[in-house]
Amino acid sequence: MSHVFPRHTKKPPPKAVSGQGCYLIDADGKRYFDGSGGAAVSCLGHGDAEIAAAIKAQVDQLAFAHTGFFTSDPAEDLADLLIANAPGTLDRVYFVSGGSEATEAAIKLARQYHVERGEPQRSHIIARKQSYHGNTLGALAAGGNEWRREQFAPLLVNVSHISPCYEYVGRADGETARDYGLRMAQELEDEILRLGTDKVIAFMAEPVVGATAGAVPAVEGYFQRIREICDTYGVLLILDEVMCGMGRTGHLFACEADGVAPDILCIAKGLGAGYQPIGAMLCTDAIYATIENGSGFFQHGHTYIGHPVATAAGLAVVRAMLDRGLIPRVRDMGDKLQLALVAKLGQHPHVGDIRGRGLFRGIELVEDRETKTPFDPARKLAAKIKKAAFAGGLICYPMSGTRDGVHGDHVLLAPPFILEDHHIDEIVDKLSTAIDTALAT
Repeated sequence: MSHVFPRHTKKPPPKAVSGQGCYLIDADGKRYFDGSGGAAVSCLGHGDAEIAAAIKAQVDQLAFAHTGFFTSDPAEDLADLLIANAPGTLDRVYFVSGGSEATEAAIKLARQYHVERGEPQRSHIIARKQSYHGNTLGALAAGGNEWRREQFAPLLVNVSHISPCYEYVGRADGETARDYGLRMAQELEDEILRLGTDKVIAFMAEPVVGATAGAVPAVEGYFQRIREICDTYGVLLILDEVMCGMGRTGHLFACEADGVAPDILCIAKGLGAGYQPIGAMLCTDAIYATIENGSGFFQHGHTYIGHPVATAAGLAVVRAMLDRGLIPRVRDMGDKLQLALVAKLGQHPHVGDIRGRGLFRGIELVEDRETKTPFDPARKLAAKIKKAAFAGGLICYPMSGTRDGVHGDHVLLAPPFILEDHHIDEIVDKLSTAIDTALAT
């Protein structure tokens, strides 16, 4: 009998025993193509000898040194590499152990920044409906997915949520994509005016919405207008790239595609590629200087921040992405994956939208293509697709609640950057079979 507390107590998972390239192998020897990289994590695939060697070397050199006393070479080197490639005036890196810690740190830093610059009355965060920013209480409060929030609602701080930029569902007939984006961005300004022009700390958003909506990018011009609104009212822009960043969408930092730079940026998942737990919060030189010239102390911290072995892994991963030319490869392979998905599923009577950027793709399922009506949640379609795909040797990331936390179903794909053309065929064929199997039950 296992003493591990699993994610689902009534569905014990098989045991993974090894990983090779794009595949995971269970205790019975069955191979699964890792079509979602776990949760958009395993960007370099499994068993990368170069990353493993970097980790082993660091363990031999220095496994741990608490940041209350020391810094370390891998932390310094990884911070330098990230900032050398970061957009805008991002200048400092705060290392944590995962995405929820990164977004939690971002929220707290944003609040402390305003306090230290003499505006303690700023107390409101604005985020978007159907967003996901993590599972710690602060991050969960910022997230806009009602299913995840519901049972914990009494414990959450109050956060305002405006509409997402979700073109497939939200753009009106006859409305241009740009006009739709401006209309959605206007909701931010309206909410700032409602709360008070000197009362808002920050606006937090995912450049490409991941788990809760299925690889939904904003329309052109949306984030540029968001940036203008934030600047007008002294509101910090926090971009959550935990899932969509680190090369996943074809740019090292996902916001580059939107032509904007945030004040605070959060990364994780692909930063460690699954080889070590690591995340990071990046902030601008102006924010850092405010703390440095004020109290000099960020009132936050965790035991394992800046962990030498984790940062050594992150350093090796980011170097691999850049040195192996994987970022432009993500764009190329992402285009191929999109074309293959459209060819196979574009006319499927229950596939409403196929979207995303790079190797971050979402397929939204609908009962009626013309009306875009989602399936009855009682059908549990996403769960059935996940089960059928897994049985067929494909790991993907189906989720329900795409529209509002209750209605709608989608499948998220985030395969390793190292996949080949024949892997795309495998993904599309196995996913198509799984969708049809699920729809038939």
